Amino acid sequence: MIIELFKRFLMQIAFVIAMYAVWSNVFSLGKLALAFSPPIFLTGFRMFLAGVLLLGYLALAKREAFQLKRKEWLSLLLLAFFSIYLTNILEFWGLQHLSAAKTCFIYSLSPFFAAFFSYLHFQEKMNPRKWLGLSIGFLGCLPVLLSQTGSEELLQIGPFLSWPSLAVMGAALFGVYGWVLLRLVVKDSSVSPLMANGTSMFIGGIFALIHSWIVDPWNPLPIAQGHIGDVLQGSLILTFISNILCYNLYGMMLKRYTATFLSFIGLLSPVFASLSGWFFLGESLSWTIFLSTGIVTLGLSIVYQAEIKQGYIPKKA
Repeated sequence: MIIELFKRFLMQIAFVIAMYAVWSNVFSLGKLALAFSPPIFLTGFRMFLAGVLLLGYLALAKREAFQLKRKEWLSLLLLAFFSIYLTNILEFWGLQHLSAAKTCFIYSLSPFFAAFFSYLHFQEKMNPRKWLGLSIGFLGCLPVLLSQTGSEELLQIGPFLSWPSLAVMGAALFGVYGWVLLRLVVKDSSVSPLMANGTSMFIGGIFALIHSWIVDPWNPLPIAQGHIGDVLQGSLILTFISNILCYNLYGMMLKRYTATFLSFIGLLSPVFASLSGWFFLGESLSWTIFLSTGIVTLGLSIVYQAEIKQGYIPKKA
């Protein structure tokens, strides 16, 4: 019985796990691109490019998607500010000073933020079983969080805390709030995930480019000499993986699963980020990664069963 439930559980979320496996490569690829361009400009350029591509597609294929109400435009503006501008600037600034694996592990705090925001916006209740699952998942992340050090010594503010770590925590907080806003937009209105993501990326990219114009040295662009092609290539790859493929898959997943549950599945992504960091950046692997994976999976299955009983996830996905 237990084995059958676990097999059904894996079958229902296999596509979500695969999405996170692909998405986790963004941390390693982003760190490579940061070697040639500052984080604010890289964020602005990537998001603006993604927004132009998505909105251009909609303008050709589904022009009626642009017929939005004033309230919907306001929601998209908030989504652009929190989920695109703040989240990605903080993430990429922290990524400069941390390993790809540690950056991704700090994002593992997002289920706690998701549970709080989902309670506020959707009245999704947290019962003892869900708290147990979340607690097990968080404990499973601690060994890797504490074992990853990166190159943040100059920015330490405590034994296990630094400004880059705080920046990535802030990115996780604003990112989850952005996903909750996205769920509100796509669930309670006629706005498609593609339109919501395209508009928010376009506007958020403009915010970041204006910020970059103020703080970065534009001579003529804030890119290391001779590496414009590298930044362009990296931005295109990051744009396709994160902005076009995974952002929109996530938007569609929000129609079926809760933000809390999807964020909790994201606890598995640091494992994929560690493998990606090992492959692309030569970062070392540790046995604690595999130990944490088992613990996180146990907690994830507990939360999954609890959300089925509460009716937040359909029994037949």
